[in-house]
Amino acid sequence: MLIDKTVTGFIEELASNSPAPGGGSAAALAGSLGAALTTMVCNFTEGKPKFSDVQDEIVQIKGKGLTLKSDLVKYIDEDTNAFNEVMKAYKLPKESDEEKAIRSEKIQEANKQASLLPLKVAEACVEVLKLSIRVLTIGNPNTACDAAVSGVTAYAGFQGAIFNVKINLSSIKDEAFLHMIKDRVGELQVDADQLNQQILERAKEVIG
Repeated sequence: MLIDKTVTGFIEELASNSPAPGGGSAAALAGSLGAALTTMVCNFTEGKPKFSDVQDEIVQIKGKGLTLKSDLVKYIDEDTNAFNEVMKAYKLPKESDEEKAIRSEKIQEANKQASLLPLKVAEACVEVLKLSIRVLTIGNPNTACDAAVSGVTAYAGFQGAIFNVKINLSSIKDEAFLHMIKDRVGELQVDADQLNQQILERAKEVIG
């Protein structure tokens, strides 16, 4: 599994001539790093008398951050698995009409799943962005830089995931499915852009 590799091992795998892992797994990793940093800020804020007025919210954010971190780590391998299923579908036999029909159906199914997985990554990254702006606002100011990096890495993960959604949509023929996914992508993009801008503005205020 990719998540069992060392940092260096994973980076080398990305740099190889293998088509997977690729941008999708990297996007999930970026999102998980953002979630991890959010949790780090919570750990440096939780239990500190100076921040007693925000303890309940910090505990809630920490719990959400840990869940998002776990989900996004899981998506690192799932994205690569989804890509491999697409490749497997394209390699199915296509000699007879029946084989062609089965192959076409499997390709469509695989591409749908390969679109839905990075969409989950994008949705999770938006949730990380929501946590990032909060910890940047109410967390221990000594970790403001970590909170800001949490936000920008989560936004990078979001953008990467959206690219992967869109590239897979190009092979899908189901118009209802396409309409549903494109609408969801549009909603997420608006939220992510707004949150990213808030994070950048807040970071400038706090860090300079």
